[in-house]
Amino acid sequence: MNIKKSYNIDQLRDYSSLFSRGEVSRWYKKDFTSLNLKISRYDTLHFTNNCTYVSYLKHIYKILEKFYPNEYVYKNEFINKQLIKELGVSNSVIFSEFRLGKAVADIVMFNGNSKVFEIKTLLDKDSRLTNQLFQYRKLFNEVYVIAPKSKVDKYLNLDDKTGIIFYDETIRNFSVVRQSAKNSFIDVDILMQVLHTHEYINIVETHYGFKPSFNDFDKFDICKNLIKEIPFDALNELFIGLMKERKINNEFSKKEKHLNQIFLSLNLSHEDKQVLLTNLSSNITH
Repeated sequence: MNIKKSYNIDQLRDYSSLFSRGEVSRWYKKDFTSLNLKISRYDTLHFTNNCTYVSYLKHIYKILEKFYPNEYVYKNEFINKQLIKELGVSNSVIFSEFRLGKAVADIVMFNGNSKVFEIKTLLDKDSRLTNQLFQYRKLFNEVYVIAPKSKVDKYLNLDDKTGIIFYDETIRNFSVVRQSAKNSFIDVDILMQVLHTHEYINIVETHYGFKPSFNDFDKFDICKNLIKEIPFDALNELFIGLMKERKINNEFSKKEKHLNQIFLSLNLSHEDKQVLLTNLSSNITH
């Protein structure tokens, strides 16, 4: 199906709602009500019972990519154009929406270093960005902002520490404008909010070579105080190692690239991904 030269903004917003967690959960149950609604509302003449839902989603993604590049598009393109390459050459793991305290990082990667990527599209507001970057520097080795090419100068003026990556929406490619300054500091208060109980106990045991005496009421404080005494370089290495051990499924599709951000954000196993793709490969019925 050909893409039109222009689309109504309400239609674009309606299309963008398809790439959400709620929608994906319905597809697992073979509930395509919302997809069928979009088809009947906008695309009945072009998508018939001989077409599949996955082909329809691919079509919608191309429209969003060209006319409404929202956060989903930015994340998905960054995964496909940049991060998958790094996964192939290093022992890396990627997280989507990584929570630390009150902040939630868009994308985080752990390889030899810890890297965080905050995405700002033309549709986003910047009111919380300064505080977000401040929080990220308390934990990650490298901090980047991914922004539209037309807004790069604005983000370059934020500070001189944050790395800047611009996204050219015309050719759909990313370029590093400025490398992130390297950070070795770790705020243990923030770190303890990220770590699971068995992880901070593991850090203590690995570094000190023994398991301290504690009970359920004081183990957090005891471990936290011991972790505060660990040199930053050693603590950073232990932190990265533990994040790589988490059960994160970084299995992406070469054929259905428009769905890779869905696979990452929902941390889908190989089996779950196959179920989803099988369901979406069924013919449209509306």
